[in-house]
Amino acid sequence: MNAIAWPDAARQTSFQNWLQGLSASHGLLPETLTLANADASARRYLRVQRRDGSTLIVMDAPNQPDSLRAFMTVAQMMRGCELHVPEVLAVDEAQGFALLSDFGDTPYLQALKQAEPAEADRLMRAATQALVRWQARGDASALPVFDEAFIRRELQIFVDWCVQREYGRQWSETQQAWWEHSCKALVRSMLEQPQVPMHRDYMVRNLMVCEPLPGILDFQDAVRGPIAYDLASLLRDAFISWDEEIELDWAIRYWEQARKAGLLDPEGLGADFGEFWRALEWSGLQRHLKILGIFCRLKHRDGKPAYAEELPRFFAYAIKVTTRYVELSPLTHLLEDLRGSLVQTGFNLR
Repeated sequence: MNAIAWPDAARQTSFQNWLQGLSASHGLLPETLTLANADASARRYLRVQRRDGSTLIVMDAPNQPDSLRAFMTVAQMMRGCELHVPEVLAVDEAQGFALLSDFGDTPYLQALKQAEPAEADRLMRAATQALVRWQARGDASALPVFDEAFIRRELQIFVDWCVQREYGRQWSETQQAWWEHSCKALVRSMLEQPQVPMHRDYMVRNLMVCEPLPGILDFQDAVRGPIAYDLASLLRDAFISWDEEIELDWAIRYWEQARKAGLLDPEGLGADFGEFWRALEWSGLQRHLKILGIFCRLKHRDGKPAYAEELPRFFAYAIKVTTRYVELSPLTHLLEDLRGSLVQTGFNLR
């Protein structure tokens, strides 16, 4: 096998024995193993060649049996919705290993950074169409609930790791009251939306350029949650940003499809795109704050400082929203206290 770093020798031996045991039945060449991708968690993906020249992906998910079980459950649900997700060919749930079909090595992020406008539009329209299909056909009742406690736990990551650890701030009683006011407003907005199957990380790094478009990855954390959240994740991404007129075009096309699919109440968010856009921005704001916290946690706890390079993008996203809505003005003050002039001028980060 190629030089793949392992956390300990025992896990490496277990993995090698497991993969070797699949070699004959799946035509694997274990000596060709290479690292395909690693994400922000402990999970990573390896690529292995087969005797017929094709490749497969191995998921290495240490100490994550619940995540692996959820991956298989949600994969089955998504396939039932006629979505393009990896096929699970073999699995060792106890050890956290899975053998998956391979979507290739061209994520949406890479393609979009190189794409002409027409090609970017084609890719993003395919992503929004797949999202509508998932929301309309998936069984939300079978998924964990993205409730108030869940939303607040995510918001607390921002306080613990961005406010306190990254910037060393301890809020005054007044600032804490501003934060609580903002949290209540975000929670109310998210819970009032139609609750649908939610990928929870529907961003371009988790979409692949393959046929049919798109290949969808990293869906194991799916929940039942607000309809605008996944679209906000797609349009205001961690690693690529768009001019707002382009965001609006894709959002309007999604909104029209969602109305036709019966996902939006014709007397509610389906009646006024402006109200839907507000819901999208507020859902996105909750996500931006969470990611600010997560990226700081990756830097300080997990030794992955590169993620912190994207903090200005998320401050820009967040301040762009908070300055538009008077109900969120207290949050503007809290953000300005952390980054000052940067968040006032950094809206168009690409």
